[in-house]
Parts: sequence; C-alpha cells; structure tokens
Amino acid sequence: SYDNALAETVNGYYKAELVRGPTRSGPWKTVEDLELATLGWVPWHNTQRLHGYLGDVPPAEFENVFYAVPNDSNLLIGIK
Repeated sequence: SYDNALAETVNGYYKAELVRGPTRSGPWKTVEDLELATLGWVPWHNTQRLHGYLGDVPPAEFENVFYAVPNDSNLLIGIK
C-alpha cells in the first residue's frame, strides 16, 4: 500500500529528529512539553529544513523560486 508512505515518512522524521533526537538528554517530562516542542518542529520541518531532493534548500525557498518562474500552462511536457 502506498497510501500511508508519506505519512509514515514524516512520522519517522518526527520521531528521529524530535522525540528521540540526538539533542534529547532524557525522556520528556510531560506530554505538554512534547506538544510545545512539536509546535516548533512542524513549522521548521515545513519551511526551514534543508531537503536533499530539493538541492539542499528549504522547502519554502524552493516553492517560492518554483512559482516565481513563469510557465506556459499550455505546454505539455513528455507527451508525444
């Protein structure tokens, strides 16, 4: 099943980087502490992290550059 592949990938990043990340010195003290940390992690993950598939630029920067380039909506690429 490919339906959950993206969600499972993001969950894996979340657990590896935040929940059990290398900067953790011990277990989370409360659920609220983890919730507050998650509120900071989500915007960072979506806008600032360096993404290898995007040429090591943050997703928000890549998206801004992508939409800044004019494209021809009538052009079909790869269809012959």
